[in-house]
Amino acid sequence: MTKGLLALGILCGGLVLATTSHARDTTLMLSIEEAMNSPAAREQLDPDIRFYFADTPHGEVVTNHGNFVTNKKTNAFNKSDEEACKWVMLSALISLQERVQAEGGNAVINIESYYKRQPMASSSEYECHAGAIMAGVALRGDVVTLNGAE
Repeated sequence: MTKGLLALGILCGGLVLATTSHARDTTLMLSIEEAMNSPAAREQLDPDIRFYFADTPHGEVVTNHGNFVTNKKTNAFNKSDEEACKWVMLSALISLQERVQAEGGNAVINIESYYKRQPMASSSEYECHAGAIMAGVALRGDVVTLNGAE
């Protein structure tokens, strides 16, 4: 009986290892513009705080409050990858917005995707990783006060 339980334990342990080692991690490159212009983003993002991705031109930096990273995850269960990614992107932008408010700035510049600490700068796309149950977006940017944010 003991040998049977040991064999079952080894078999189950092997199945768990096999299952977890092949977890889905799909990389998606999605439109920043679509994410920023969604109804939820228009409702939740402060229009007085500006977001500038990659090397997008911006006004003169009066004060640099520091470089900050946000790494957000969301439940992707029963959502399409794109739907989960848009939701978690909004969560990441709200996190940056809260940092701007806490630091007394009015913009985030040089924003780049920063998933697993790998920078990916684009003025048109952000990087999202989606799995069977979770989706994640990491962003890094400089919180600043701009002279007359454009």
